Amino acid sequence: MTRVLVAPDKFKGSLTASEVAEAVRRGLVSGSGSPDLHQIACLPVADGGDGTLAAVVAAGFERVAVEATGPVGDPVATAWARRGGTAVVEMADVSGLDRLPGGQLQPMTATSRGTGELVAAALDAGVEQIVLGIGGSACTDGGAGLLQALGVRLLDAEGRDLGPGGQALAGVATVDLTGLHPRLPDVDVVVACDVDNPLTGPTGAAATYGPQKGADTEQVRLLDQGLARFADVVATATSRDLRDVPGAGAAGGVGFAAVAVLGARLEPGIELLLDLLDFELHLRGVDLVIVGEGSLDRQSLHGKAPVGVARRAAAVGATVVAVCGVSELGPADLQKAGIAAVYPLADLEPDPEVSIREAARLLEELAATRLVRHLT
Repeated sequence: MTRVLVAPDKFKGSLTASEVAEAVRRGLVSGSGSPDLHQIACLPVADGGDGTLAAVVAAGFERVAVEATGPVGDPVATAWARRGGTAVVEMADVSGLDRLPGGQLQPMTATSRGTGELVAAALDAGVEQIVLGIGGSACTDGGAGLLQALGVRLLDAEGRDLGPGGQALAGVATVDLTGLHPRLPDVDVVVACDVDNPLTGPTGAAATYGPQKGADTEQVRLLDQGLARFADVVATATSRDLRDVPGAGAAGGVGFAAVAVLGARLEPGIELLLDLLDFELHLRGVDLVIVGEGSLDRQSLHGKAPVGVARRAAAVGATVVAVCGVSELGPADLQKAGIAAVYPLADLEPDPEVSIREAARLLEELAATRLVRHLT
């Protein structure tokens, strides 16, 4: 009997991690001919970006529904998750690119305020630890909106409260921390972060990620200037300058606000999430682990979910195979990542549009005809 754990990330723009796992499971069951001889369990995973909330809820966390401020200021229906004294907040679900109305990018005015509102809700609920996943954000505001939602006042030279977005940071003159949420000093805030960019400069938040959020060359320059000014004012208020901490530039500078003002620590996203999911317990006695994401590429080798899962699985001697939409990794890359074989949907369907649209059917077919050969 083969014990199988299906532990994929999402196929972005196509299927959630849960949908990927279920399609693979169905294919294995239908293709094995004798499903009762095998144990197949599903555990969707995430690395701190979009899909994190769904992954922890699938693993037993309670979903706490709330309404919060979206990236352009409109209210959105969102949630945070809780298990015991631990809360999980997913930035992408409230302040992410997918929350932009009509998909219209707003590089200068998008705000992280809603993320701060979720953190405040968790604090008000009495949690002792907050895990904040910050991938997929729509804003480059240095975490200003996050801080404002938590009681920090950001004022211009005339004592007026700062408006939303990165463009407003050019006018920041004072950071007033006296209203910061009183429970923060007693709560462990951990940020799931997989990048090491500083806040400002040629590899900073604006230069590296601003174009992905719609910023042109001049807007990148203005955003970077605003972030630098914001860092100066925060340093004055806190007596420490953390703009160059690796990861400060994550999520448009939310990493900076979290470490500089909230006293958070940054940790690799997939490792943090696997710990939350009690991954080692799920690995006990498992012979085969199936990982996956939409695209396996060079980025996957640097802290993405499939490789993080593969490394944990290797530690218990399980064989790891991967499913994906497309793969750009060669045999040496796969060996280094601990992945024995990869099965792209492109092998079945070369048209990317069809592959995205019919990913569930293709995954089921892939599992039934090719993955099934790993069952013994």
